[in-house]
Order: sequence, then C-alpha cells, then structure tokens
Amino acid sequence: MKVMNPTVKYLCFISLFSLLSACSSDRYQQKNDSTPTRLPSQAELKDAIARAEPHSRGGNKNYQVFGKPYKVLSTAQGFEQTGKASWYGKKFHGHLTSNGEIYDMYTMSAAHKNLPLPTYLKVTNTANNKSVIVRVNDRGPFHQSRIIDLSYSAAYKLDMLKTGTAQVKITAITDFDTKTGKVKISEKKPDPSVVSAIAPAPVKSAIPKQSALQKETSMGITTPYIQVLATSKKELAISTANKLKTQYKQQTSYPEHQGLYRIQIGPIGDIATLNALLLSLKENGYPNAYPRTSPQ
Repeated sequence: MKVMNPTVKYLCFISLFSLLSACSSDRYQQKNDSTPTRLPSQAELKDAIARAEPHSRGGNKNYQVFGKPYKVLSTAQGFEQTGKASWYGKKFHGHLTSNGEIYDMYTMSAAHKNLPLPTYLKVTNTANNKSVIVRVNDRGPFHQSRIIDLSYSAAYKLDMLKTGTAQVKITAITDFDTKTGKVKISEKKPDPSVVSAIAPAPVKSAIPKQSALQKETSMGITTPYIQVLATSKKELAISTANKLKTQYKQQTSYPEHQGLYRIQIGPIGDIATLNALLLSLKENGYPNAYPRTSPQ
C-alpha cells in the first residue's frame, strides 16, 4: 500500500478544514433581519423608472436552493401573479444581490424566484390599493407561501411594515418603445402608477445644457442617474468617478451612505443619452450598471 507523503497529507487536512470553516460561516453580520433606524426619504420613495434593459450576466440560470430546483423564465412578457409579499432589510443591506449588484434597502427593488433579472414590476397591495414600481434584481423569497420579497422602501410605500407581509398582485412591465426604451403610453387613459415610472421625454441636444436641466427640475420631472457600481473603498470611488468623467464627459459623483460609496453618472436629461451610456458601460467593464431616479 502506498503511504501518503506527510506534507501532502498536511495540506489536504488544511484544505478540508478551510472548506468546512467556510461552509459553516455566515456571510451576514446579523443573524436575523431587522428594521432600519430611519424611514425612507421622499426621494427614496419614488418609483423605479421602468425601461428596456438587457438581462444581466448573473442570476439568470436555473438553480437549486435547499435541493429544490427553480426555473428562470426566458421572458417576463404577460407575467402576472397574486400572493403574499414580504420584505427584507438591514441584514442584507450592502451585500450582493443574485445578479451581482449591491442590495440597497432604500431603493425600489425586489427579489423573485423565477423572473429574469432585471424585470420591472407593478406591485399592488390589494388591501389598500397602494402600488409601487420596483426593479427585480435578486432571488427569493424561499418561503413556500410568499411570491416576492420587497425592499424596505417599497414595503413602506405599500404600507405593509406593521404586518410584515401583504397580499399583492404583481404585473410585469414589458411594453417598451424599441427606439427610446421607454414604456409605451396608451392613447386611452393611462395607468397613473405606470406613467409615474416613465423616464422624462428626450430633449433636442444629446448632452443637455444646465438651463435645460433646471427647467426640467422646475417642472417636477425626475432627471435620472446611472449607478455604475458601489464600493466601501473611497479611493476606488474617487478614481473610478474621475475616470468616467474623463471618458464620458458627464458629471460624476460618489455619494456615501452607511459605508458604501455609489459611483454615479448624472443628472442626465436625455433618455437616448442615458440608454447609450448604459449600454457602453455594460460593454466596458461595468455589467451591473443600472438607472436610478436620484443620486442618493
């Protein structure tokens, strides 16, 4: 019988010990989820801006959780579902979502077991008829009786924090204009909640002047931003923001919140410019870049 070299045997033991330690450790600092220490701001309560987006590289393959297989839909076209919604907060804040983005409990986002990432949904609380537009970028909830996990801000807007769960109807938003990427508006009376999630109308110039942006703000039109990435390293945030500013000739910033610096481009007053920038970013090393309505 061949005897294992002592050095090889020791290395195998160390590798096995490290693997077991990694499997037993918890990547979250909190054992149980908890409510944030502050309420969402008015800017954080604005609906997500629904627009056509390519499927993300991560999180769109069939998968298993606790031995149960889940199939990811190839499209959200015509998708509707009714059931119980829950929400997730502080425990998961700042950690990666299933498609590789950073979970921010103050953005209008959600987790779903089967929809392609990202997907925009209209979520309506059937008990009070309140609704919200969210962007699905995560997987879950893996609780048998629940169909969707909402961010803290989305749950707050639906007035479901006291009960923790709510009976909801979710409807996918998929009818986009192929040229602008915006939601198509019916000539009949449009659904107010869907219209509120539509990006601002394009202006003539590809890169709008400051006066045009000020005019939009005074009219109450939301000017969108692009969040490129989030990091806890301030030096990386500064260098990335400066690099993007030089490369794209657009205003950049890196606001900090709870230890995370969000590198962002904007404000952008032209939807065509925003879509072109978003596509360029995804093709040049920032696959998880996504639009948002406010810089914070």
